[in-house]
Amino acid sequence: MSQAKGAASAPLSLSATLTFACCYLPFSALNTSVAVQVPNYFARHIGLGLAVGGVFGLIRLIDIPLDPFLGLVMDRTRTPLGRYRPWMMLGAPVLMLAIYMMYEAPVGASRGYLLLWLLIMYLGMSLLLLAANAWAATLAVSYTHRSRIFGAMQGLGTLGAIAILVIPIITHGMHRTDAQGIQAVGWFLVVMAPVTIALVTLRTPEPLTKVEASRVRLSDYAELLARPNVLRLIAADFFIIMGPAWMSALYLFFFTDSRGFSLSAANGLLVIYIAAGLFGAPATAWLANRISKHRALAVTAVGYSLMLIVIFLSPKASFAIAAPAMFMAGALAAGSVVMIRSLTADIGDEIRLEQGQHQIGLLYALTSGTTKAAGALAVTLTFWVLSLVGYNPAEHATNGAAQIRGLELAYAIGPIVFVMIGGACFLGYKLSAERHADIRRRLDERDAVYAESPVVQSLAPSPSETLVTGP
Repeated sequence: MSQAKGAASAPLSLSATLTFACCYLPFSALNTSVAVQVPNYFARHIGLGLAVGGVFGLIRLIDIPLDPFLGLVMDRTRTPLGRYRPWMMLGAPVLMLAIYMMYEAPVGASRGYLLLWLLIMYLGMSLLLLAANAWAATLAVSYTHRSRIFGAMQGLGTLGAIAILVIPIITHGMHRTDAQGIQAVGWFLVVMAPVTIALVTLRTPEPLTKVEASRVRLSDYAELLARPNVLRLIAADFFIIMGPAWMSALYLFFFTDSRGFSLSAANGLLVIYIAAGLFGAPATAWLANRISKHRALAVTAVGYSLMLIVIFLSPKASFAIAAPAMFMAGALAAGSVVMIRSLTADIGDEIRLEQGQHQIGLLYALTSGTTKAAGALAVTLTFWVLSLVGYNPAEHATNGAAQIRGLELAYAIGPIVFVMIGGACFLGYKLSAERHADIRRRLDERDAVYAESPVVQSLAPSPSETLVTGP
């Protein structure tokens, strides 16, 4: 048992942290593609037009309630492989199938086709993301280490997002069509998902805390939602995600039709925006460990809004001016996500201390639900706004000055309003670094008394390692 407890409490090495952070490579890549490329691909190439917005909205009415159920089940899972590891292993093949069907959709595919495969794709994403976030919260228990591990996950995930933006640029240089570029993205995702998930599940240990056997209850949702810090969290998560998601849904339309950039140049700016996460995630983690996480979140919200104003007011087709603003906006957006995920883990510790029950999976399920709701609602609302101003997204369509102006206002106003509201949600937050350190001390003392720290080691141990499993 001493070995288990030591493994549970010791922070991960840098190499182990980066190995686990690989789980965010396929998620971040796919999340970026779905936010930026997929709506445009189905609206223009497949031929669904503005009906794409309605499909994305409808899918969330079906998909979102699934996440809290999955979170509850994950928290109560006990297997020889661990609590969260089996769910990640299950998510990879589900995701691979859905990606293939989405990115190889035939021209003229119906809204029902998009609805079905979006639903299956989001199921696979839920399995991977919920398990990864909850697993990360058990690997990093201190206030500062959580900022680092979630910063590493966000930063490494940025590499996947960069790759799916670079692929269309490369295929364009090879004289392929825009649609062929998106299809190449799909094949890249199909290959990357199983490789990275296999690496994570084989090489990462999984600490487990002992929980009493209990059934999945609807009252668990109500108990969580009655807590002020949980309400702050899910509201902040919704608005912080809603801002960049709104911007992403309109991005290609705005930068090509309003700013006068070619599709290749617009993708290049988006690469800069996403790549900035490699700087923004660790920089925000560093800032949070000095001024606290909720204050760092407020800084990123204000800074992001200011950068959007700069982009909106910059001269048309000026790559030199747009690039620095896009870099700063991307860094600040990545930092906001890191803070939300790290704050979630801290609040999960507070709940476990007060209620004696491990609910981190359910907590991440709630924030996953708000994240999904924000992403889908952004697509639905932005496409609805475009229809109100008469903007036509079809290939080779001609839009007048009034339609372009409507597109510009929608692009600028929405993200700024949402992100500022998100940053304000943590005003008056009391769970400081000192308070969290006290919570962790009391949890560790209780775990030591009741021997509640078994560890499932990696599935590929070195010859000197021993596999230790929980009861």
